[in-house]
Amino acid sequence: MNTEDVTGALDNATGWFAANQDLLVQYAVNIVSAIVILIVGFILAKWAGRVLHRLMTMRGIDSTVSDFLSAIVRYAIIAFTLIAVLGKIGVQTASVIAVIGAAGLAVGLALQNSLGNFAAGVLLVVFRPLKTGEYVKIGAVEGTVSNVQIFSTTLRTSDDRIIVIPNGKIIGDNIINVTREPNRRTDIIVGVAYDSDIDVVKKVLGDIVAADSRIMHDKGVTIRLNEMAPSSLNYLVRFWTTNGDTWPVYWDLMENFKRALDKHNIGIPFPQMDVHLHQQAQAVAKNSTEE
Repeated sequence: MNTEDVTGALDNATGWFAANQDLLVQYAVNIVSAIVILIVGFILAKWAGRVLHRLMTMRGIDSTVSDFLSAIVRYAIIAFTLIAVLGKIGVQTASVIAVIGAAGLAVGLALQNSLGNFAAGVLLVVFRPLKTGEYVKIGAVEGTVSNVQIFSTTLRTSDDRIIVIPNGKIIGDNIINVTREPNRRTDIIVGVAYDSDIDVVKKVLGDIVAADSRIMHDKGVTIRLNEMAPSSLNYLVRFWTTNGDTWPVYWDLMENFKRALDKHNIGIPFPQMDVHLHQQAQAVAKNSTEE
């Protein structure tokens, strides 16, 4: 290439730059703006995810849930940032959003049940009808909550079995939270023989209850004849304790009730039935008369 060709090419390039100066400046500004938006978006996404995680940790929300939700917030901000950057550099974002929407719809239809469990998990996190460490009854199962995850909740039963329940089923069923309140009422039914004196039975049971300091006597104790059953008189013993003392007090009272009733010769009957054979008795009497 000779000198004249080089000079001509430089002149053409200079002329093109001069003719498109405004367009180049606009593109340069857009690119710089896009870079700034990208940097700010990533910083904002990281900050928002960290703040959300810290807030949920302060409220005692399970770490699995807080990690997942903070990640969702972070990636959502990054996605919007990328769309804004594409729009800034001249890409038609409407078509990009349409493609993302169509893909989201397809994924949503394919994962309908999983998304339902996810939505239920979000509701469990927001309204918190149960949390880690609480003893709950959900439908036909019960146990201590091990963790609340995005799609399922894990319970540990008293005999160390693990129950994994989809969150959608939890939201759609009754949730009985046994340990949310610090105190619990307990009812014990004590059956005695029909020939037992009511006042004596009530005094014997009352003395046992009064001697147990773990019972909250200020909340009231009820000892009354509750039912005249076919084989026994059933007395209701109702009292309050803390959640931690519920079962120890129950077992101790049951044993002490038995010892005290035996000591006072108050019988604890077993199921029994009286059978009257009227026809047979009449036949025997008739035969005796004929003889």
